[in-house]
Order: sequence, then C-alpha cells, then structure tokens
Amino acid sequence: MSNHLFELSQINKRVVSNVSFTMKEKERLVIFGPSGAGKSTLLHLFNRMEDPDAGVIYYKDKELNTYSIPTLRKEVGLVLQEPHLFPGTVEDNLKFGPSLFDEWSPNQGEKLLGYVNLSKEYLNKDVTELSGGQRQRVSLARTLANNPEVLLLDEPTSSLDEQNIELIEHDLQRLVEEEHVSLVLVTHSMQQAKRLGTTGIYMEEGKIKEHGQMEKLLSDPETEELKQFLQSNSI
Repeated sequence: MSNHLFELSQINKRVVSNVSFTMKEKERLVIFGPSGAGKSTLLHLFNRMEDPDAGVIYYKDKELNTYSIPTLRKEVGLVLQEPHLFPGTVEDNLKFGPSLFDEWSPNQGEKLLGYVNLSKEYLNKDVTELSGGQRQRVSLARTLANNPEVLLLDEPTSSLDEQNIELIEHDLQRLVEEEHVSLVLVTHSMQQAKRLGTTGIYMEEGKIKEHGQMEKLLSDPETEELKQFLQSNSI
C-alpha cells in the first residue's frame, strides 16, 4: 500500500486540461493561480462535486468513482467560500452528517465547537443569529463532525476580516497537528498559502505550471508565469 492519498492521471474537466499529480497522506496542498485557472474545478473533483470528462482519479489506491458518494464525502469534506448552513440551530447543523450514519452522540457538539473556538452556548443558537465569521467556523465544525481524513477548502476566508482569518487559520493548524487531517486549499492569498501549505500547485489556463514544495515555489520559481504571478501578488 502506497502513502498516496490522491493520484490524478490525465484529468480533463471544463477548463482543466491533462492534469496529473499525486498527493501524499497528511500533506497540506495549496492550489493557487489567477482567476479562471481551474482551481475550484480541480478541488471539486476530489469529492465528486464534479466528475472528470476524461482521465482517472484514485483515492487510497482505488478509483474514486468506486466509492459511494456518501462514504467519500464523509472522508473527504468540503468547506466552501460562502457557508451554506441549514435552517435551524447550530446543533441541528452539526449533527446532520453523523446522523446519516447513526454516529451522533449528545456531547459531540460541544467538542466540535471547541475545535473552532466557539463555546457550547452556541449549540442552541439559530444560525440566523451568527456573524459571517461564526457561520464559517460552524461550517468548518459541521464538516469535521464526519471525522474526515481530508479537508477541501475553497477560499474559506476570502470574505472574512483579518481577525476571523487568523481564527480560522489557527483552527486549521490545530486540526493538522492534533487530528492529522490532510488539507487541500484553494486560495488567492499568497500569505495564506505560505502560512498553511507544505506543497503547492500553480495553475494557469487549466494546466499545472509548477508543483513542488511551497517554500521553494514562492522563493525560487522556475517558470516565467509563476515569477510574474508572484510579482503581481507582492511575494
């Protein structure tokens, strides 16, 4: 058994063209590049929000499409840019996923909120009472309720202020260190990429232009495309 978490081979989907790479377990992969590069499309392929038109994706050495979608999305959770919470209380949202698998326990809500630095008093709050930062943290906790091995993050802090960005990033760092969760992060923020990523993929026009250690990509880019992108994004 290899330690490859994901393997993508010759993937095509809309703007994504002939993409191939591997991702290891416990990796923190950041996908970055200009708007329209195919970053979110690539991210959505990991838990079958979209399926490729051509090519094969493997998850833990098995073809991704051999997993049932509920099982896959339990293991590979997605947090979107805008949190889409269900009507009801915070606890209603947190227990939704585990209840599908008959895995919810009454004390679980407090533990989940602890991961995102919210007190147990929030459990009975209606989601309409939450601020934008609180909604995003509840969205993250709801995804964590399924005990995922991988977190897919699509611009999770782009609409938040600096204080909430710092809180979310702290939550993510803690999850990586304590729960050994793997991350796949799409971001426009190169500072965030530097803080959270161990490896990076730079995309332009649906293609991977560079893939390697995040620190090296940012400090010593090999392609002219990445050099220009970093210059224009103040790195």
